[in-house]
Amino acid sequence: MKIAVGTDHAGIRLKEDIIAVIEGMGHQVADVGCGCTDSVDYPDYALPVCDLVTKGEADRGILICGTGIGMSIAANKVPGIRCALVHDVFSAIATREHNDSNVLAMGERVIGPGLAQEIVKAWLGTEFSGGERHVGRVNKIKAIEERYLHN
Repeated sequence: MKIAVGTDHAGIRLKEDIIAVIEGMGHQVADVGCGCTDSVDYPDYALPVCDLVTKGEADRGILICGTGIGMSIAANKVPGIRCALVHDVFSAIATREHNDSNVLAMGERVIGPGLAQEIVKAWLGTEFSGGERHVGRVNKIKAIEERYLHN
């Protein structure tokens, strides 16, 4: 898989750990930045990751900021993105199995590198379970998105 990764200044330290995990699992990384600790705006990094995912140029995306909240809000404004803010392994697995999330958001100020690495491994290693119940729910999310795209 190809994984797009983006951070703001508050996620820069965690990004390198996450990239190492992704590559260690045999996946490719598209690093869209940021590459500095100067204050930057998280939407400027959420959008390129989501664009790569929605265009099919990346299979999934990972976003990191201080809390993960800003990144997840920005990402979920992009049609076709189902971004989950996750701070534990159980939720990482559940959001892939049940929600078919295609972008993961985490907060560097909320979790440490060890837990973040385990979350990424779990999230990347879990497939959507499918099944009528979960497919139906994801389709309802898509229908909401379609409704508001056309207004």
